[in-house]
Amino acid sequence: MFAYGVLPPLMFLGMISFMLIGFPVAFSLAAVGLFFGGLGVLTGHFDAMFLQALPLRVFGILSNELLLAIPFFTFMGAILERCGLAEDLLEGTGQLFGAWPGGLAVAVVLVGAILGAITGTVAASVIAMGMISLPVMMRYGYDMRLATGVIAASGTITQLIPPSLVLIVLADQLGRSVGDMYAGAIGPSLLQIAIFLAYIAFIAVTRPHLMPPIPPEAREPLGWKLIRRVLWGMVPSIVLIFLVLGTIFLGLATPTEAGAMGAVGALALAAMHRRLTWSLVRQAMSSTMSLTAMVVFILLGATVFSLIFQGMDGGRWIEHLLSGLPGGQVGFLIFVNIFIFFLAFFLDFFEIAFIVIPLLAPVAKSLGIDLIWFGVLLCVNMQTSFMHPPFGFALFYLRGIAPPEVKSSDIYLGAIPWVAMQLILVAIVIFWPESVTYWIDSGPKVDPSTIRIEVPIDNLSVPDFDFNRK
Repeated sequence: MFAYGVLPPLMFLGMISFMLIGFPVAFSLAAVGLFFGGLGVLTGHFDAMFLQALPLRVFGILSNELLLAIPFFTFMGAILERCGLAEDLLEGTGQLFGAWPGGLAVAVVLVGAILGAITGTVAASVIAMGMISLPVMMRYGYDMRLATGVIAASGTITQLIPPSLVLIVLADQLGRSVGDMYAGAIGPSLLQIAIFLAYIAFIAVTRPHLMPPIPPEAREPLGWKLIRRVLWGMVPSIVLIFLVLGTIFLGLATPTEAGAMGAVGALALAAMHRRLTWSLVRQAMSSTMSLTAMVVFILLGATVFSLIFQGMDGGRWIEHLLSGLPGGQVGFLIFVNIFIFFLAFFLDFFEIAFIVIPLLAPVAKSLGIDLIWFGVLLCVNMQTSFMHPPFGFALFYLRGIAPPEVKSSDIYLGAIPWVAMQLILVAIVIFWPESVTYWIDSGPKVDPSTIRIEVPIDNLSVPDFDFNRK
């Protein structure tokens, strides 16, 4: 450690200390960076010339077109959260599966996945699902811990399933394509949904009294009327999903352009449901502005911190510290995921992505780890940051909209099995990389180093030119 000086580890510990105190993250990062930068200049461990790059880095952040996708997707999610789409989807799907034990829970997971694919924000999914499904589950006798757990977990699927904002940020921080990051997340997203549904099926078979079916008198008859209701909610959503994700995968649009189309599509869906009002648009614009400003300020603080940290050879210290772990790639991945799992008790995913990922990416690359796989793996892990009792934001959102008779202890204890399932998915992705890389490597690949272009010089004829001719 001392080969790189004591300032890099002290700077890292200082940053962690500010986070634990609860001081605003963006200002904590900038303050710690500038303080240690000044200390490094005084002690000769940091060259002040590095600070000349700071204005250029700030300008690079503010002019980064990829980050424009964040406000577009946030606006899209805010519109869809308030336009009643989730209510229509959940009511119809709940009736479709409601005749069986656990049918409502299955509907919550499926609708949560669909909402995740069209909103991209966890808050929108958890709040919408909680307000609509929790009273229904309470009315029909669902176990409270099971009901709150499935609602919170279904909302966190949004973090992994494209067009997740986390995947956009990770792609930017890792220097990889957002389209590849989205493609890599398809397999883990489907696995996460399958694990959740398998758990619901297990509970429905072994302890059906915890999740009873909808009473016969409250069910709609299964017929074309009910199917039309479900299709009316799903088909426009699927069209919007294709508009956003399909154009990215087909190479027809950049993530920013797809996000803009998604925002317009969300307005169209709201109008289709006759819920598009100026109040709705104003609220969506306000929440979009708040989240975008928070992201930009965190990113500006993170670039001050990382510039000074790298200028003091902090990156080499981190690489030396982590590349020597036993077990090679697997040992590194296990350590990093345990570290991020516990860090997520105190930091949200934006803070982890902007602060920690730039420090870990060079080490992962030096160990020969595919950065798309690495990014998706960390995204799977960071799902747990929303479910950690007692600091998980999904639990906060659910507590905020749950009726007073729902105990906080039920919300926190109900989250534990679902956190365990998310960790199972982390292990699957570590030991089965093809769950990520299959969706990226399915197309033909060409190694550029094997391409040779030979021009037959002997047969090459060059026309004569008379340069004196006017």
